[in-house]
Amino acid sequence: MMADSWGRLRLRAYEPEAGRRTPLEVRFWGVRGSIPTPGTSTQRWGGNTACLEVRHGDRSPLVFDCGTGARLLGGKLAGDPAGELDIVFSHLHMDHVFGFPFFIPVYLAGYKVRVTVPAYSADEAREKLARYLNGTYHPTRLRDLSSDIEFLPVRTGESFQRGPWELHTIGLNHPGGSVGYRVEVDGASLCYVTDTAPFAKPGTGICHGGPPTPAEQRMVDFLKGADVVIYDTMYELNEFLEKMTWGHSYPEYAVELCRAAGAKHLILFHHRPEAADDEMDAMDARWSKQHGALRVSVAREGELVSVEG
Repeated sequence: MMADSWGRLRLRAYEPEAGRRTPLEVRFWGVRGSIPTPGTSTQRWGGNTACLEVRHGDRSPLVFDCGTGARLLGGKLAGDPAGELDIVFSHLHMDHVFGFPFFIPVYLAGYKVRVTVPAYSADEAREKLARYLNGTYHPTRLRDLSSDIEFLPVRTGESFQRGPWELHTIGLNHPGGSVGYRVEVDGASLCYVTDTAPFAKPGTGICHGGPPTPAEQRMVDFLKGADVVIYDTMYELNEFLEKMTWGHSYPEYAVELCRAAGAKHLILFHHRPEAADDEMDAMDARWSKQHGALRVSVAREGELVSVEG
């Protein structure tokens, strides 16, 4: 391993070799759930909310969600010579939208930004974000954005192309709804599944030795053979049992789903705001290892994951 530009360790360094496929690369710019948690207690694991940057060679980047991590990402992308990117939202709860008004590329004239929002029409997709950028909740209004911005709808179950990216979707179990995504490119596959509760009642289904429920089977099929799965594991099991209707999952559940799907690498994501660095260290020590054929690790703000397929 080697240090990246933030002085943190990459999960894996990658040096291209002749004839080798270009890896799919994922950078974590925000890994928290619910609310940003800056301060001394989250310095090692990061306190920004959900935001991921996905790259493949010189293709324009794909951004999943615009939590507070999007502010730093936007500063980096402002100097990108490509001048083009895609933002894909899982849903529009505040912790996934906080960073959008502070994302510099949307203010740059000539920068092409495609924004995909769970919605039934382009007008509805635009209107949903306009609720936040309306001069009241933020001083900027959506009409003030200078970039060449396009709002696009997505419905669960759809497959679609955004720029160079091929994406597939699945509906998740979260208050107000959320969308999971699978990205496939050059033989590599990445699944982004956040803000979802389990698809079975406690004591039933795949995590308790029983057959998968129909909803679990749909998720297993969606994750099938994925190189990397980024999955919401906000709670430990005991806390999940107290907050079953809050729309989040726990590590044991994600592990069993990914093992059933034959996924290769699971990354635990969307950490509790109360989880300080020492608690995250303990979580990392417990879960970051091989679980049979499945590798498990814990998302850390600033880290880069390379996926070769």
